[in-house]
Amino acid sequence: MADAGAQVAPRSTQGGAAAWRATPLVLLALAAAGWWWSVKVAADMSGGGMDAMADPMSLGAFVVAWLAMMAAMMLPAVLPVVKLYALAAARGTVAPVPLFVAGYLALWTVLAGPAYLAWRALEMPLADGEAWAGRVAGMTLLAAAAWQVSPVKSACLRHCRSPMGVFLRFGGDARRPGGAVRMGVVHGAYCVGCCWALFAVLVAAASMSVLWLVAFTALIFAEKNLPAGERIARAAAPALAALGAALLVAPSLIPHIT
Repeated sequence: MADAGAQVAPRSTQGGAAAWRATPLVLLALAAAGWWWSVKVAADMSGGGMDAMADPMSLGAFVVAWLAMMAAMMLPAVLPVVKLYALAAARGTVAPVPLFVAGYLALWTVLAGPAYLAWRALEMPLADGEAWAGRVAGMTLLAAAAWQVSPVKSACLRHCRSPMGVFLRFGGDARRPGGAVRMGVVHGAYCVGCCWALFAVLVAAASMSVLWLVAFTALIFAEKNLPAGERIARAAAPALAALGAALLVAPSLIPHIT
């Protein structure tokens, strides 16, 4: 019996290690799928002309596009955290990785509802060149600039850069499926605290521009993972503020920057 137990343990450890090694590939594949869909939606919107404006995006289609955009922008940035969780899962100290990721995705999915309402309210006024809609986008950029240097943003970013606190907070509760899902929701809440203002800019500008997606993805990845991440977050504020001020003065510029 002892020999049988000794044989089972290595197989379990090897299976967990294999799952841990596969986790980055799965997340990157999801991010790639998100980029593919985001680029497709952007192309459809830019090439649809008046037909696209007359047939606004449904809630279901928006949720799919929102999740694709979130996967494209966020999954590369949270890869180190999920790898850390996957290592703990491989050791059997927390529930399987999909439960943690499901909690994370669930929170972002809920946010698609208010984002859709804002998108629908602004899409046609922006397309018609109404000045008030361009100024709303400008004020959102200014708010994003202020958020980049706010204490709350800094606190959320510190968690995202060093998430051991959430592991310690949940402890053995993360071994249970419900605890793992809640842990994903909590970590997702910190990510929302870091990045909500950048997503709000995309919504306020009714923009699925690939250039904006690339720029914000690079910013999110850099501030969460690079050694100088906190300084990079603050350094983005002047650029966001300059764009916001420009739109307040000349809201007709918005088609040229989105």
